[in-house]
Amino acid sequence: MIAVDGVTVSRGGVAVLEDVSMSIDAGEFVALVGPNGAGKTTLLQTINGVLTPDAGRVTVDGRDVQDCSARTVGRLVATVPQHASVGFDFAVEDIVAMGRTPYQSRLGRTDHAADRRHVERALERTRTAEFADRSIDAVSGGERQRVLLARALTQDTPALLLDEPTASLDITHQVETLSLVADLAAEGKTAVAAIHDLDLAARFCDRLVLVADGGVVERGPPAEVLTADALGDAFGADAAVATDAVTGTPSVTALDDRPDRDVRAHVVGSGPLAARTVATLADGGVTVTAGPLPEGDVAAATARARRLDAVTVPPFETPDEAAHERAAGLAASADVLVIADPPNGVDWRPLGDDSPRVRVGTELNADERAGGTVATVETVLPKAVAAATERELPADD
Repeated sequence: MIAVDGVTVSRGGVAVLEDVSMSIDAGEFVALVGPNGAGKTTLLQTINGVLTPDAGRVTVDGRDVQDCSARTVGRLVATVPQHASVGFDFAVEDIVAMGRTPYQSRLGRTDHAADRRHVERALERTRTAEFADRSIDAVSGGERQRVLLARALTQDTPALLLDEPTASLDITHQVETLSLVADLAAEGKTAVAAIHDLDLAARFCDRLVLVADGGVVERGPPAEVLTADALGDAFGADAAVATDAVTGTPSVTALDDRPDRDVRAHVVGSGPLAARTVATLADGGVTVTAGPLPEGDVAAATARARRLDAVTVPPFETPDEAAHERAAGLAASADVLVIADPPNGVDWRPLGDDSPRVRVGTELNADERAGGTVATVETVLPKAVAAATERELPADD
């Protein structure tokens, strides 16, 4: 539906995009992510024909947008701008009806019944019908953003572009807006959005395109794009990537000068408890290995997103000899063994026989407590470091 081929764009004599290529299929919801100034807005404005590229071309539904009239482009691409400003004090319903402008003839003729149907549907889908007769100057910034989305939907285009669509919305309306766009994509509309919230982009979008320094540096499913290495290169800062235990999608946390501890920990476990344990230790500067972990488990996804050395096995199956030997090798080279809700069938006791152990959990029986230091997720980092280095914990810890 959208093809960007070798596009270079300059603004004020400075190249903002250089030789950018990407393609987006019908029915896809794709997020453009990256640092401020990376060129995300410029790319959207090139796709909708507002900017003319110095080189390359953009086609929408097979048509070069630079060769199309404004009316034709308006029937191909609808845009929700980043800044929800409207120059005139019109009623909300009138603003939404402006989305039908590309369908008016030069003599002002139009299909009024069709226009009315599109306007009413857009008002309902964006939950703006309740204040349709209100002045646009009398609604909040978040409500105004929803009005502009309704206007874009009224255009009834195959492609929808959104520039920071959730920037002025509270969390409830952020989720509602991106859920609506995802529903539109499921119905066949192609959607491209510049989104600064990486967690929301990962939760709702089919693919991410990571833009930095005027080019595309990564593209693909969220779990493949949102890695610590890729984000570190693009944003110039350390980031921790985990798997959200509720949504199952990547979750990104920016880090301030993560310490580099000379400690290796091997984690055995599964589920949210093990995932949070892996994330906590890795974020704290510990070199983490893991396994055996069930394939598809949130703990395995967390380890994979952070590119940790982990052994995975099919779910609900006892690890075979090769998997157990590899896990035992990783555990033997670790300074501390951390056990966090190990899956059934995994005998963790022979792992790292000579290593100190930390058990993570809130309800451990006497036998489990006897197996080493007991910790919660909140205390596992200092206790694992202390166990590994055979140091006494300060009283404050």
